[in-house]
Amino acid sequence: MLSRANERRDWRIFEGFGTYMIHLVRPMYIKCPIPNINIDNEIFALDSTSISVSINLFTWAKGTYSRGSVKMHTLIDLRGSIPEFILITDGNYADSNALDVINFYAGAIYLMDKAYVDFEALYRINNAGAFFVTRAKKTMKYEVVGQNFNIDETTGLRTDKVIMLKDPKTKKLYPQKLRLVEFYDIENDELLTFLTNNFEVTALEVAYLYRNRWQIEVFFKWIKQNITVKKLWGHSQNAVKIHLWVAICAYLTAAYIKHIMRSPLSIYEVMQILNTSLFDKTPIRELLNPDIEQEIIQNKEPTLF
Repeated sequence: MLSRANERRDWRIFEGFGTYMIHLVRPMYIKCPIPNINIDNEIFALDSTSISVSINLFTWAKGTYSRGSVKMHTLIDLRGSIPEFILITDGNYADSNALDVINFYAGAIYLMDKAYVDFEALYRINNAGAFFVTRAKKTMKYEVVGQNFNIDETTGLRTDKVIMLKDPKTKKLYPQKLRLVEFYDIENDELLTFLTNNFEVTALEVAYLYRNRWQIEVFFKWIKQNITVKKLWGHSQNAVKIHLWVAICAYLTAAYIKHIMRSPLSIYEVMQILNTSLFDKTPIRELLNPDIEQEIIQNKEPTLF
């Protein structure tokens, strides 16, 4: 019955409510700190997650190697891990194509992996007055036109260069200077090469900015594990979009409750408590603020009986 209802109910109703919640909740977390980052710019992480489905049932959801999959492309604001942009497609939709439909904010910093290295799109970000930090592909050809030799290698930094693209095709797509930062990740014994158009932050901040991209992976993991998207409510594109937008709305509702209750818990912890306390008569403020009950007991005046 639910599956049949979702065949007919327009998914855009839920998208509209989700968009309203995004505009409501994002400003609440605008002052949230980001680990090792002390800059005022808006900072976003862009990535996608895939949900495997049966191509025989989800005939519209074509993935790779004749398999079925649904992709959820997401841009989250790292100040609070609040989604700012959601796009749901089939698995064949290239990640970098999402750059064509995102409105970039001047002054904002966008973090993304190698899948988004599309120099035409990156140049649009640059022309919008925004910044990007991504991983450079090993096949990228460039020439060094400047270099900062005043770096501290004990921090993990190896190089901080100003480059110009050398390949005629890519140079035409991105004709301006770029910055190349190399950072050695001692924990994983890996040399990471970052590409950015931001010359204002320090080289170490470039590395720390990209490190915070992991927050979107946590968001995807939570969506899959806690909203049960593994068993979708229907086979049509409409039903799948309803299900995923309901998941987003639930997440944003938990974020809203956390803020208005001034709870010290994370959004993920708030959602878990709400899931397990549906029939609990404890006031929600006490559920989300564990110290309140103890404070009440300590402040309670003694009585004779």
